[in-house]
Amino acid sequence: MRTRKEHPTGSTPSPTPTPISAPPSPPPRWALRAAQLITLLALPTGLWRLAMVCGFPSGYTEAGFVPFDTPGSKLWMLTLSVACELLALLSLGLVRPWGETVPRWIPVIGGRPVRPLAAVVPAAAGALALTAIWAAMPLWWAYPHTDMTPTGRLLVGVIYQPLVLWGPLLGAVTVSYYRRTKGSRTAHTNTPCPANAATASEPMATVVAPGHSA
Repeated sequence: MRTRKEHPTGSTPSPTPTPISAPPSPPPRWALRAAQLITLLALPTGLWRLAMVCGFPSGYTEAGFVPFDTPGSKLWMLTLSVACELLALLSLGLVRPWGETVPRWIPVIGGRPVRPLAAVVPAAAGALALTAIWAAMPLWWAYPHTDMTPTGRLLVGVIYQPLVLWGPLLGAVTVSYYRRTKGSRTAHTNTPCPANAATASEPMATVVAPGHSA
């Protein structure tokens, strides 16, 4: 007797693997601390420029302060201070959930996952640029600053020194972010969906050749 087994009518084939995105691992503590430190690095220089916007010489001599005591210069210093602090705050996105998923309050793209390279590329470029910009800052006192008082020259040199760390710290946090998001792998599972689970437990139908009994 030859028998042939078939799936019962209406059954579906075996379920196909379902992709599941593994979430990134949490950032290490050092990366959290580094990102938080970055937000503070630009604060002293920002407050120093805001003081000049309000009319304080902030270490400049009377003649040296004249170019900064104009509406255009004050607008530039105010814009620069705000922009620097906002850029520093963006570093937190490399260690916060909103750096992995776009906040829902943002129109159109809110709730979508952030592509790692969309954050890594500008962050890495910024780290390189900041490192190059402030690399010579430790040499501040090696050059004369005739438009400043001795105390002002010392003060400005001190408050600008922390910016030397901005680029390297941002680079380190960027590498950490890249490693965490790169580790997100797409897993697969063969667990049947609810619609298939019922049919999977049904017995296979037996088709018997004509003239033979099962």
